[in-house]
Amino acid sequence: MGVKVILLVIFFAVMAVVGIYSRRHTKSVDAFVLGGRSVGPWLTAFAYGTSYFSAVVFVGYAGQFGWKYGIASTWIGIGNAVLGSLLAWVVLGRRTRVMSQHLRSKTMPDFFGERYQSKSLKIVASVIVFVFLVPYTASIYNGLSRLFEMAFHVPYTWCVVTMAAFTAIYVILGGYMATAINDFIQGIIMLIGIVAVIMAVLNNQGGFVEAIRKLAQIESDVALTAGQPGAFTSFFGPDPMNLLGVVVLTSLGTWGLPQMIHKFYAIKDEKSINTGTVISTIFAIVVSGGCYFLGGFGRLFDGKELYDESGMIVFDSIIPHMLSSLPDILIGIVVVLVLSASMSTLSSLVLTSSSTLTLDFLKDNIIKNMSEKKQVITMQILIVFFIVVSVLLALDPPTFIAQLMGISWGALAGAFLAPFLYGLYWKGVTKAAVWTSFFSGIGITVSNMFFQYISSPINAGAIAMAAGLVIVPIVSVLTPKMDKDTLKQLFACYDEKVVISKKRSLEAGNRERKES
Repeated sequence: MGVKVILLVIFFAVMAVVGIYSRRHTKSVDAFVLGGRSVGPWLTAFAYGTSYFSAVVFVGYAGQFGWKYGIASTWIGIGNAVLGSLLAWVVLGRRTRVMSQHLRSKTMPDFFGERYQSKSLKIVASVIVFVFLVPYTASIYNGLSRLFEMAFHVPYTWCVVTMAAFTAIYVILGGYMATAINDFIQGIIMLIGIVAVIMAVLNNQGGFVEAIRKLAQIESDVALTAGQPGAFTSFFGPDPMNLLGVVVLTSLGTWGLPQMIHKFYAIKDEKSINTGTVISTIFAIVVSGGCYFLGGFGRLFDGKELYDESGMIVFDSIIPHMLSSLPDILIGIVVVLVLSASMSTLSSLVLTSSSTLTLDFLKDNIIKNMSEKKQVITMQILIVFFIVVSVLLALDPPTFIAQLMGISWGALAGAFLAPFLYGLYWKGVTKAAVWTSFFSGIGITVSNMFFQYISSPINAGAIAMAAGLVIVPIVSVLTPKMDKDTLKQLFACYDEKVVISKKRSLEAGNRERKES
């Protein structure tokens, strides 16, 4: 117990020190929200990765989908790395950084307002962010409860309040820069922790080969696999179609989540994009791939502890039960690992929510003539507000909140992904198409929550995203276009000339040889 407590004390002390150190980065709105757009590749890549993966992934998703799909659940981690990280950086990173600076937008709703010249779109987008990020923030605490009860035997309430308090301290003190630095530290903990845990769990099962042999012998649900032998060690698992739905939602979904796209706004330079792409991809392979790979062995730990009184499997119990037999030092590392994943995501969410509500909703709409100082103070107050609300929801979550957590990614990405992606590349996107995407994304996911015409909320979210990608170009072709001069001015940023060194491009050298 002493080892675990010492690890926690050190962890929280470092978080607080970073917040104090980063106070100088909170003097302006741009510095508080984006770190002055001067964040380097390592900090940006780790901020992206740690915001991506939280306790929801490590405890909830890894346990649930590992149980359902076996080793094939590792495909979810691979999809997160390739589609959710690598391609997201390649397709969105540079263009987001260039256009967001050109439009002077600091949030995703602000981007919609400036890109499509519509204050209404900006306000509605900010409301969507508020509605679906606050409950999502509350869900992050849930993955910690069983781990803390298993490791420390302390009430869940104390865990939630402590975590919320320290997150508030360093985000309020240091803004985005404190979040980015802490994300880097927390990311290193996550990398080391997941590797150590996987090795320890497999070692307890006699090693990798023996664990695979045991898993292959487990009889699978006949209704699910039609009696397929070794289903949980097969290449695509017992249910490949639903597995594909999970891959799409958890990977492509990041392209439309404001707290993820926000990281691209703060990139420093070209080198940061190239280096950050590689780092974030490797990070996702290790952390996400490792989490789902670990969860794939969950059925080897089947026992009465995993079931409720009605005999239903409690997915959130699987990973904590798998780890309960580890040595104290490893359990301490796991707790710090999950805390790191959760606090980094939590800090990103509350900063995104507070900045969106302040800059896109309150400023110039409710409160006129907000100075830079007043905007920063308002965001700091709202950070406290969002954290308090999320704590209250996490301590006594109503049923609809638990349901809303499952669809928050689908709703946000379903509404925002298509108009944001097309808006960076195509001048032909219309305001009507953006409105249609907002309504279809929210409509599909929320209506399915009540009527359940799509059996899985995960698949509903994936369908909402796919629908937006189809609907936006169709509606854009059929509806009035934006003014050509305005569009020319909006996209002029991509045509600006820059001078780069030969180590970045051989074009200059080729031109010199032609002239000689």
